[in-house]
Amino acid sequence: MAKRDYYDVLGVQRNAAEAEIKKAYRKLARQYHPDVNPGNQEAEEKFKEINEAYEVLSEPGKRQRYDQFGHAGTDPNGFGGFGGFEGGTAGDFGGFGDIFEMFFGGGAASARQRGPQQGADLRLDLELSFEEAAFGVEKDLEIPRLENCPTCHGSGAKPGTSASSCSKCQGTGEVRYTQKTALGHFQTIKTCPQCGGTGKMISTPCPECQGRGHVKRKRKLKIKVPAGVDTGSRIRLSGEGEAGLRGGPPGDVYVYLKVRPHQIFERRGDDIYMEFPVTFVQAALGDEVQVPTLQGKAALKIPEGTQTHTVLRLRGQGIPHLYGSGRGDQYVKIVMITPTKLNEEQKQRLRDFAGSTNKENYRSKGKGKDKGLWEKVRDSLKGMGE
Repeated sequence: MAKRDYYDVLGVQRNAAEAEIKKAYRKLARQYHPDVNPGNQEAEEKFKEINEAYEVLSEPGKRQRYDQFGHAGTDPNGFGGFGGFEGGTAGDFGGFGDIFEMFFGGGAASARQRGPQQGADLRLDLELSFEEAAFGVEKDLEIPRLENCPTCHGSGAKPGTSASSCSKCQGTGEVRYTQKTALGHFQTIKTCPQCGGTGKMISTPCPECQGRGHVKRKRKLKIKVPAGVDTGSRIRLSGEGEAGLRGGPPGDVYVYLKVRPHQIFERRGDDIYMEFPVTFVQAALGDEVQVPTLQGKAALKIPEGTQTHTVLRLRGQGIPHLYGSGRGDQYVKIVMITPTKLNEEQKQRLRDFAGSTNKENYRSKGKGKDKGLWEKVRDSLKGMGE
C-alpha cells in the first residue's frame, strides 16, 4: 500500500512552520494514541503513521530531502519510528507509556504488584427445602480450593532451599523497554517474562506442589443458614476462599441459596399462600377446619355462606422475618369442591333442595353489598333481550 503524503498525514500545508507541525502532531498523537484506543488496530496504525511523518518533517535535513524527492529521498532505517529499540532489557516493545505520560500527566503502564495478594473468592450453590429456608438449618459443606502447600508453606521451594533473585529483572519483577522517537527516549514497563513478576526464581521446586506453592484440597465447613432466607440469598464465609499469594490473606466463600418449591405452600415475601378445599355444605353452613401450617395444624373458621376463592388469614403463621422478630401471615384460599359420585337418593335430595330455594337465597349478605354474581348475570341477559 503506497504511503500517504506526510503533510496530508499531519494535516498541514507544505509551507507550515516547525511550530505548526509540532502542534498538529501533538493533537493527532493525543487523538490516536493506542492507550486511548485500546484494542483498536486502526488507531494504532494511524499513530504509527503520524509518528513517522513527524519524524521526517520535524528534522530540517530530512524535510528538505522529502520536499525534493518525496518518500524516495528519506531513509526508513534512519527513523526512530517503531523499528528500532535501544537500551533496557531485550524484548518486544509493549506500549506507549512515556508518551502517554507526557500528554496526559500519568504513566500508562504501572508496575505489577509484587507484594501480598488476596486469594480468589469462591462460589458455592446450596439447595434448601422450603422448611429449611423458613426455620434455618445447619449444613455441612465440602469446598475444593487452593491451599498453601503444607510441605513448603507456600514458598514453592523444596524444604532446605530458597528462591533466588531473577537474573532478568534483578528481582524487581518488571523490565523496561526504551524507544527512540522524535520526542526523545520513551520507556515502557512490562511484567518480567522469566519470573512472571515475582522477582524470584526457584531452582529446586517443592516436590509436592512442583514449585507452585499451592495444592488443591477439599475443605469441610459447617454453615449456619438463618431463618427466613429465600432463593437468591447469599451467605459469606470470610477467609474460607483460596489461599493468597506471597503471604496475602485468603479469599472468601459466597454461598448462594436456592429454595425448592413446596407441595402446597407458595411464598410471597414473608407471607405464605395455600388453597384449601371445602364442601358445599361447609361453605354454606360454616365450619371450623384444621389446615396445615409450617408449624403443624391450625384451626380455621369457615364463616357461613363463604364463597369459593374467598381468602382467609391466619396471623403469624408465615415465614420468620430475616434477622428480625416476628413472622409473616398465612393466607388460605377457599376452594369449594363438587361431588362427582352420587347415588340416586343423594341426587334426589339435591333436586329437592334446589326446588326449595330461589335467587333470594343467593343474594349477598348485608346492606350496601355489591350485587351477587347471579344479579350481575341476570342484568347482563336483560340487556341482551332476555
